[in-house]
Amino acid sequence: MRALHIVTAFPRHEDDVITPWLGNVLLGLRDAGVDAEVLAPAYRGGGAREWRGITVRRFRYAPAALETLTHDETTPDRLKHRPWYVGLLPGYVVGGAMAAYRAGQTVPDVIHVHWPVPHGLFGAIGQVASGGRSALVASYYSVELKWIERRLPSLVPFLRWTIDCADEVTAISTATAREVRRHVERPVRVIPFATGLSGEVVDIGRGARPAEQAPEILFVGRLVERKGVEVLVRALARLRERRDVRVTIVGEGTWEPRIRAAVSAAGVEDAVTFTGRVDESALVEAYGRASVFALPAVEDVKGDTEGLGVVLLEAIRLGVPVVASSAGGIPDIVVDGETGWLVPPRDDRALARALQEVIDDPEEARRRVARGRERVERRFSPEGVVASLVECYEAAITRRRGFQTGGDQSAPTAS
Repeated sequence: MRALHIVTAFPRHEDDVITPWLGNVLLGLRDAGVDAEVLAPAYRGGGAREWRGITVRRFRYAPAALETLTHDETTPDRLKHRPWYVGLLPGYVVGGAMAAYRAGQTVPDVIHVHWPVPHGLFGAIGQVASGGRSALVASYYSVELKWIERRLPSLVPFLRWTIDCADEVTAISTATAREVRRHVERPVRVIPFATGLSGEVVDIGRGARPAEQAPEILFVGRLVERKGVEVLVRALARLRERRDVRVTIVGEGTWEPRIRAAVSAAGVEDAVTFTGRVDESALVEAYGRASVFALPAVEDVKGDTEGLGVVLLEAIRLGVPVVASSAGGIPDIVVDGETGWLVPPRDDRALARALQEVIDDPEEARRRVARGRERVERRFSPEGVVASLVECYEAAITRRRGFQTGGDQSAPTAS
């Protein structure tokens, strides 16, 4: 089986840390007998044409110096901070459409579209170029749905079309699947991310931090509004009224100046460390030092929030207790009282209480981590995600053949 993945961003070089979850899934698909190929936009005129044996087709859409619409941050965030980037969209659509047509002429068995707005158009063009033989799979990640609904409502008919014309539809979480079905009532397969960490992951234990050191709260992720890091800062200020607690923030992004301003306003500059982006070995070390992992996600001004929260999977698999807000797809991973702690979004008091409970009751924290790891291995392991995708592709191919032969064209039952 051969699958073409149409994506917004893909590693630009061997050691690029962007979309690690996708790279791991594609490598897993290859091990399962699926020959994966990628169609992605160029970055500053270039980008890897091959990544760990996977062919990457790059399409150009502007002069090299301007080709930064993707990769550095999500396109909605890029357009929000630099509105003039909207001028790159026509070139992006034309360049992507032409590249999709050429890729479709190779007749992949499956064309898998990530971010169907606008990539659903590319997938449909690729399918036409294949003579209608390639099955079309569309995957939704939450942010594009909210962005279109709130900022570009004129594109809602196009969004619905991308859902309706796909042979199979997937969503990253049950919450996102509900959003998809609000637009088009059809079966939606829930297929989450797998962890972005490579290799065999084991419990790193809590022994990496000396007992005499202050408890350490860890946040990992892009520094953008929807991560809610300012809520964590306010919760830290509350915790510091009772004990010495530290926060480490791993990641970078456009929201960093606002987070630093919140740190200053809360008077906790001496208790917060910003590391920027780090490599995988340094990331694992950060998890090893952490007493607890926090993801206080919120809904941002675009209406976007966490589609799933892949960093929660990493933390749990590495044996770190997790506290998160009950936003977006997070409850698919964190079951309050069972696999971690959930608190209402933007509630720094509740977040501080939950973090305090983790620190004060390590035995309960270990119990929830153990249950969390069982859940992660059962529902979110790379092997499980790959198996679900292979099943999805096979169903899409079967449905496409039904279209070609005039047979049963009804959508298969969702898993």
